This record gives sequence, structure tokens and C-alpha cells, in this order.
Amino acid sequence: MHLNYKTFTVGVEEEYMVLDPTTLELKSHRQQIVQEGHKILKEKVKAEMHQAVVEVGTDICADADEAFQDVANLRKTIHDIAGGLGFAMGASGTHPFSHWESQLITEHIRYSEIVNELQEAARSNLIFGLHVHVGMESREMANHIANSTRYFLPHIFALSTNSPFWEGRLTGYKSFRTKVFDKFPRTGIPDAFESIEAYDNYVKLLIKTNCIDNAKKIWWDLRVHPFFNTVEFRICDIPLTVKETITIAALFQAICARIYMLRSKNLNFIQYSRALLNENKWRASRYGVDGNLIDFGKEEEVNTRALIGELLDFLDPVLDQLGSRHRIESVQDILNHGTGADRQLRTYEEKKELKSVAEYIQQQFLHGL
Repeated sequence: MHLNYKTFTVGVEEEYMVLDPTTLELKSHRQQIVQEGHKILKEKVKAEMHQAVVEVGTDICADADEAFQDVANLRKTIHDIAGGLGFAMGASGTHPFSHWESQLITEHIRYSEIVNELQEAARSNLIFGLHVHVGMESREMANHIANSTRYFLPHIFALSTNSPFWEGRLTGYKSFRTKVFDKFPRTGIPDAFESIEAYDNYVKLLIKTNCIDNAKKIWWDLRVHPFFNTVEFRICDIPLTVKETITIAALFQAICARIYMLRSKNLNFIQYSRALLNENKWRASRYGVDGNLIDFGKEEEVNTRALIGELLDFLDPVLDQLGSRHRIESVQDILNHGTGADRQLRTYEEKKELKSVAEYIQQQFLHGL
């Protein structure tokens, strides 16, 4: 079987925080940034539920390098538009000290429906994530790959952790964003589905019984996308820098390609239950890359950094075909210098005040571009 790695296209969505350039509080931009952004970026920029958030999405990119160019261009363009309108931008899973109570909700029928249904859980959901889409040859393959990649979600999530503060408090978590989002229904790591039909039947049942009106209200950490031929990875905090975002995107792409390669040899991973995988997700949210995850094969705790090293070895056979080896090598930079959360905490330790953390977040937005 010839392995066609060209199917594994990459799409990246990032959620940015809009800041007051003086106080560095979150600030409603009344969709001005989105309206101006549409003139240049067309549909690649969108409003989000809270008016202090701007969402962007890349085109379908052939590889990680193309995705880097696209995300870099999006960040630069949004940064320039925001600056011209008197705003600043940042990328962090949560804002260090702003309170959600003072943030306005975007006027849109979809958001008013969600707020009407989920109430305080929706209003307080002022968080910023990274979503990575990886293209698939078929929905059947997408389901197979989604089932098997669930195991690796906590490993990659640990590398992305970037939300140690919430409403002016040190949370003790490397990613508190996930704790905020847990209040929503249909979140977290999903179960495995034995077939794409089983997944489709689950969605149909939820729609039929008025649980949801469409499959986009399934907010799991990864999902077979309801409308595109992609697996969408949704577990990660938005990273501080473009380089980190693309490292994470390249990891998700490589994992999909590697599972596909195993499948071509009639091999697969053991499927672990959602209950077990969630133990690792919790550890990743609490400790980032500095704790232990459970190796369920060995049935023992293993240092997270060591497991990430094993993951990189596992991915090695597909990196040259994907052209992403140099992107994946940046994982070492994250391990050496710390995740976004580690660097935010270091800034706080040095300056002992949260405004300097927000300044750091703002400075990192275009770092390395």
C-alpha cells in the first residue's frame, strides 16, 4: 500500500485576546477588529462569543511550513489592525487578571442561544484555545485515527499548557482553561466509536432528542469534524508564540500519519477507556510537562518529559515524508525553556505582579516573526 501523506493537510484556528494597551485588561472591541479584518482576510477572521476575543483560521495548508506562514500573517495582520484601532493583542489560554463578569457578549443568534441554554457556564467561558484540523482521505479513516490518537492527547496538551492564572489568582494549574471549559456539556476526551456510522448515529440521536441542533455543539477534545473531512484537535491552550502553535500542529499531523502508517500494516494501538485517558489529561492540566503521566501499557507512572521523548521516537518514521522534522524538533525548545504557563509563572516570580505577566503575553504575540 502506497502511503499518501498529501492527504494530511493542516488547518489551524487560534483565539486571541483583545487588550487595552494601557491597563492590559481584556477589552471589548465591538467587532471593529473583525470588520476591518474582513476587508483584508475575508472569512479567515471571525467574532467569538465574548467581545474581547478574535478568532482566526488558516486556509487548508499542505504542510506545517505553509501553516506557519499563514498563522504568522494572521497574527501580524490582526496585530496591526488592532493597533490602528487602539487595541493590543495577546495569546494565552486565560487572561491573568481580567474578570469575565465585566466582558460583553457578542450579539449573534448562535451566542444568545448558547448563553440562554448554558447560562453562567457560557458567560464565564472566557478562554482561548487552539484548534488543529488534519485532513483525512475518508470519514471512516478519520474515525479510526480519532480513536487511536486519543491516547496521545494529554502528552501534546502538556506541551501547550498556557493558562496558570484566572481572575487575578494563581490557580496552581498549568492549564486552568480546561477546568473552566469542563463546565460545558460534551467536553473532554471522547469515547472511541466502533465505526463512523456509530458516531453519526450518536449525533443523530442528540439532534432528534433536542440535546443539540447540530454537531458543532459537541465540544470534545477531538472530534471527527461534522462538515469537513478532518480530525479536529481541540484540547490545547492557545500558545504564546506562532512557533509553538506550529510545533503543536505538526505533532498532531504526524500522529495522524503514523497511525495511518500502522493501519496500512494492519497494526493498531490498544484503545484505552476515556476514564483512564482522563487521568492523564488531569495530570497534564495540573503539572504541564513537569509531572508524571501514566503509561497504561506498563501500568506505572512515567516522567512526562520521558514519555514525550518516546512519542517523538514513535513519530520519527513519518517526519521526512511530511517535511516537518524541523518543526517537531522545536518540542525540545519547549522542554528546555518551559511551556507558556512556565514562562508566565517565571515572569510573575520575577516581577511579583500580574500586569507584567500580561505585558509578557502581549510581547510574545509576534515573537520570532
